[in-house]
Amino acid sequence: MHDIRQIRENPEAFDAGLARRGVAPVAADILALDEQRRALQTRLQEGQNRRNEASKAIGKAMSQGDIATAEALKTEVAGFKDALPALEAEEKDLGIRLQDALAGLPNIPADEVPDGEDEAGNAEVARWGTPREFEFAAKEHADLGPALGLDFETGALISGARFTFLKGQMARLHRALAQFMLDTQTEQNGYIECSVPLLVKDEAVYGTGQLPKFAEDLFRTTDGRWLLPTAEVSLTNAVREQILSPEALPLRMTALTPCFRSEAGAAGRDTRGFIRQHQFEKVELVTVCKPEDSGAEHARMVAVAEGILQALELPYRKMLLCAGDMGATARLTYDLEVWLPGQQAYREISSISNCGDFQARRMNARYKPEGSKKTEFVHTLNGSGLAVGRTLVAVLENYQQEDGSVLVPEALKPWMGEIERLQPAA
Repeated sequence: MHDIRQIRENPEAFDAGLARRGVAPVAADILALDEQRRALQTRLQEGQNRRNEASKAIGKAMSQGDIATAEALKTEVAGFKDALPALEAEEKDLGIRLQDALAGLPNIPADEVPDGEDEAGNAEVARWGTPREFEFAAKEHADLGPALGLDFETGALISGARFTFLKGQMARLHRALAQFMLDTQTEQNGYIECSVPLLVKDEAVYGTGQLPKFAEDLFRTTDGRWLLPTAEVSLTNAVREQILSPEALPLRMTALTPCFRSEAGAAGRDTRGFIRQHQFEKVELVTVCKPEDSGAEHARMVAVAEGILQALELPYRKMLLCAGDMGATARLTYDLEVWLPGQQAYREISSISNCGDFQARRMNARYKPEGSKKTEFVHTLNGSGLAVGRTLVAVLENYQQEDGSVLVPEALKPWMGEIERLQPAA
């Protein structure tokens, strides 16, 4: 959510920022609504004041025997009985229209975000690791995985397209990856482990920005709740409508959850394999902090996500997203893209965003700076540490052997029991 005061102060800068997102100028329309509402608020306040003054004057006129004046004042007060509620209703309607206009707009990109309309405008910042040179033709996970327990047919039989059934050693590898990530983020990186609701209310999804604009990307239950698209929703909303003490910040939280997405905007993309599913698991990272700390916290979050890839020895590159490719709530985003030798391409495995105070305004999440009588909105950040299914895909493709087996990464062995290699079914 945007600060209306900043739009009033510099509407040209507001429109210029949104233009980088491909949004047409809206400041004039928003300010027109704002001016109408403020004018109504003034009229309403003046009417209430006059009603109160007239009400008091009635008694004074009566005590002085001035019946004519008292009756005129009574008529005036009676007029306010109808006029003020109408003004209140009109002011409320304008407030809702203004709120809706602001709620549908994306965040303003940070100055360092490159211009661009889509992923072609993203800027590579760094690379880590050297892709392995294979002495045989590397397979994609969709060809390699079925013999190891990645069962696409059973998943489709039970639930339809974009669902997968994991069996045996494949299910064990998936669980081990998730546990490794969660243990690393809690034991080494200071994140508080949370177990969160998977069904959330409208207010929660609105608070993190999925509503009202992206409802088609979500699944809704028959009782009006939403299936969690990412644990970001539950974790970030843990501070909604709160005033936090400065000592509580930064608040770093993590959760391993299933995630559910309709993938409405991904028709025809990654229909084969385990990359883009309606249901998947992810270790989510969320930080709530003071505004002056969000830059450092963003760098820290990127580093801890990179640490998982480095521990697993998976080559990757770090990308700074352009204005047109960022999520709507983000002001600055880095993507980590892991190397998939079967595809001969880098693919996104984590997206880490600094949202500034955009989500905090929607949730009314604040803190009181030390020595200050006023509250300020906190900053929120979120990212994947990592997407479990995509990490499994990366392990399969990078650690595959010519006989169809897959070696278990050294860092993962403590979570895999005695299993050091996934063997294809005979």
